[in-house]
Amino acid sequence: MFVNTRCWTIEWGDCDPAGIVFYPRYFAAFDTSTACLLEAATGMKSARIIHENGIIGWPMVDTSARFMAPASYGDFVEIETRMTRVGRSSFALEHQLTKDGQVCIEASEVRVWAAPRTDGAPGIMGVPIPEPIAARLRAE
Repeated sequence: MFVNTRCWTIEWGDCDPAGIVFYPRYFAAFDTSTACLLEAATGMKSARIIHENGIIGWPMVDTSARFMAPASYGDFVEIETRMTRVGRSSFALEHQLTKDGQVCIEASEVRVWAAPRTDGAPGIMGVPIPEPIAARLRAE
């Protein structure tokens, strides 16, 4: 399965009054990491993937996380994002954030390849991931 690693410098606005990363900021970073993985796998920017496939994106439908060590303002961390499953219209990923080689947080998520509903009702629906993209995510 496809893997992508990126670096992130923790900024002041990422932190809570205790000076450590406020937990929702991790999920924002993981959202960016997911987009980076998709871009690296396909060779296309996220906006192009969305436009060319007639989708609204890949919203998260399930997540979990384990927090092992804090990260603070000024820390330079690495986020490794790994595709773990590619289904018909959904995919699963794992993120591991490390600082100086120490694991700070491990998270997993499930996302859906989503498009506007076609039955006239408001909302979105899962649609099949195009096979060329699915194959790249599986690293075939």
